[in-house]
Amino acid sequence: MNVEALPALGAHDEVAPLRPPGALQPADAAAPSFADRIGSGLEQLNTQLLGSQRDLQTLAVGEAENLHDIMIRLEESRMALQLMLQVRNRVLEAYQDVMRMQV
Repeated sequence: MNVEALPALGAHDEVAPLRPPGALQPADAAAPSFADRIGSGLEQLNTQLLGSQRDLQTLAVGEAENLHDIMIRLEESRMALQLMLQVRNRVLEAYQDVMRMQV
């Protein structure tokens, strides 16, 4: 190993400089809060479920033009609802774990 080559290594541009431990960057004020994200997700889910309900009504009346598209939208709505239920379950489990912690 050549020892003279070691000083040439020096600081690289790829490595970010270290910040002091207490120097955290403030959160972006324009970023939506957790509650806003959950609220918008629920609104999107509600809109999707209402669209599925309209699709089912047109299917029941016999006015459906494309059964394939309706079935795809129904399945997407079902999966979105299942996802939201799983997220709710995980949040409830985390809350219960925090409440069980001894202080």
